[in-house]
Amino acid sequence: MKLCDILKSNFSSEEWEQKGYQLPKFDIKAVREKTAKEPTWVHFGGGNIFRAFPAAILNDALNTGKYDRGVIVAETFDFEVVDKAYAPYDNLSLLVSLQSDGNIEKKVIASVTEALKADPQFSDWQRLVDIFRNPSLQMISFTITEKGYSFNEVDLARGLKPVFALGKVTALLYERWQAGQLPLTVQSMDNCSHNGDKVKTGVFAYAERWAKDGLVPQAFVDYLKDETKITFPWSMIDKITPRPHQKVKELLAADGFEDNDYIETEKHTFTAPFVNAEEVQYLVIEDHYTNGRPPLDLGGALYTTRETVDKVETMKVTTCLNPLHTAMSIYGCMLGYTLISAEMADEDLRPFIQKIGYMEAMPVVVDPGVLNPYEFVDAVLNKRLPNPFMPDAPQRIAMDTSQKLPIRFGETIKKYVARGLDMKMLQLIPLVLAGYARYLKGIDDNGSAFEPSPDPMLAELQAIVAPLEVGKKNQDYSCLKQLYSRKDIFGLDLYEAGLGEKIEGMVSELFAGNGAVRQTLHKYVQAR
Repeated sequence: MKLCDILKSNFSSEEWEQKGYQLPKFDIKAVREKTAKEPTWVHFGGGNIFRAFPAAILNDALNTGKYDRGVIVAETFDFEVVDKAYAPYDNLSLLVSLQSDGNIEKKVIASVTEALKADPQFSDWQRLVDIFRNPSLQMISFTITEKGYSFNEVDLARGLKPVFALGKVTALLYERWQAGQLPLTVQSMDNCSHNGDKVKTGVFAYAERWAKDGLVPQAFVDYLKDETKITFPWSMIDKITPRPHQKVKELLAADGFEDNDYIETEKHTFTAPFVNAEEVQYLVIEDHYTNGRPPLDLGGALYTTRETVDKVETMKVTTCLNPLHTAMSIYGCMLGYTLISAEMADEDLRPFIQKIGYMEAMPVVVDPGVLNPYEFVDAVLNKRLPNPFMPDAPQRIAMDTSQKLPIRFGETIKKYVARGLDMKMLQLIPLVLAGYARYLKGIDDNGSAFEPSPDPMLAELQAIVAPLEVGKKNQDYSCLKQLYSRKDIFGLDLYEAGLGEKIEGMVSELFAGNGAVRQTLHKYVQAR
């Protein structure tokens, strides 16, 4: 069983279907022909998240029979991905959805019609120019990670031959302007706050510099800033797509599926002909398009207002997912865990995050309307975090914790203050913040040293807690005032919010000696 067999004239689906593989219900060749002539969507970034999510929901939309155009993927960074993960498999891939009950769903994704290298050094560039000059193009989108939106003075000074992704995109938008100021929507699908603004900032930087240098007319800049022509909507995307999993590879091999080799490029991109991902997914998009759009709602995407996208993101990062991740990472590291899924079987950690989500954060959440906060948390607790296929580690999630605390917990505390709510309602969120001081010490619950995860503020914050010793009686905890009064770390002064002294008391319990982390966690979880 090989992906390339699917496009052969004598292909038989019987064996695939008997083994539980879902095959495309649409005419793949017809969709490719239609897309080649009248493309509607180009996506920049051909990695695993693209194939597992945006390409997959378009595949579902095509399966309805209500749409007839695929997506053209353009790789901006690692061109080996095109040569090794797309071309050998006729641009087909296999999506393996990893479910929390241990089962898997196997679906062939055939919505990608072309895979191109987005750089002028390749002949594919002219194809991209032709696509951008085609009036049928409606949307370009991105999953290039937040780092992919970067630019610097050196690249800006390269003129119309930039190296960075957004510079190349701006050059292609210039082609679209020259073709008649054609409308287009520039849509980020990366997991970062107000992602559309990040794309817009980069594109404007290149265009304005080129206009200043006399390389393009000011009219091109005006075109980019005209929202009847070009828009940069926000979106919220949420789906975990880890590297290809050994267990998945073994399951596919047992089926007789032969395209299960690992691929590692020279730039250390890890991929495969198959993509494994969690079953739960969310894509909420601001509906602000100038030339129509692919009907991704047929595959489960939600189109709504910018305000609602912002509410959904706020719900996720301050209540329903990200704070729970951080709580598990801090305490998981101190309790010796290396897998988030294993933490979910812990008799103290599971109710710890459950009560944070339902009892302490939920009272101040703003319901976005399109996604129910309680259902979102329920999926996190019962499907996402316990998933045995998700090899996520608390050590990874604990990276850059100092940068995450102001949003993940500070915003909730601010809402308590603003609404005049009783701070006595907060017990476990303060326990998370108290645990951070013990975590910074780098001593686990057995008294052994561990290395806290990388963080730009790590050395500075460790210096604050340096006077504290695990197991020392009657020690002075006044140094904590330097930590918990810092608005840059927690989003507000926790003493002014009425929580500083409470947190200090919890820290003293956590530093009492070996086993104190477990004992203190159990005490407060049971009391709550």
